[in-house]
Amino acid sequence: MLRRFLCTHSLRSLREVSPIFPRHLHSNTLLKRLLRLEECTTTLHSGLYLHVRHCSQTPSFPNKATFEEVCAETLESLTEYFEELVESSDHLERADVNYSDGVLTIHFGEPYGTYVINRQSPNEQIWLSSPTSGPKRYDYIQGAWVYRHDGVGLHTLLSREITKIVKKEVDFKECSHSQQQ
Repeated sequence: MLRRFLCTHSLRSLREVSPIFPRHLHSNTLLKRLLRLEECTTTLHSGLYLHVRHCSQTPSFPNKATFEEVCAETLESLTEYFEELVESSDHLERADVNYSDGVLTIHFGEPYGTYVINRQSPNEQIWLSSPTSGPKRYDYIQGAWVYRHDGVGLHTLLSREITKIVKKEVDFKECSHSQQQ
């Protein structure tokens, strides 16, 4: 409930939060997540008030063309790297990588499942559907695609998950738009 409150997509001004809120604020996990939320202003006022500004509706790109270009570079770079990984992994004979019209689909076969990575132009986001970690929406923050709820980048998450599938260490940080500036 608190996460949903903190990650709303609108500017909220001083609102009263339940009396149990201060107890949750001191939780190490929640505090770390609060600190990771990029471009958000979080200020505690008189114990029970919170001012939250979540900027996901603020455009990260000066225009749609720039967004489309960054997405295309990101997805094409990921496509090339996934193709290399699949070709070099003997146990992934039935794996298939397909990129078309802003949608990258990586089918690893059983028991690994299918990853789908696609651009979402209206939101200026990249969305990931992972059989391991589920759906995530990534915002472009300072040169990298970052999931605002936990602060983990798209390329970092893919490195963790795909390493287990291809059974060797992989690093997606060489792909376009993988590291914050």
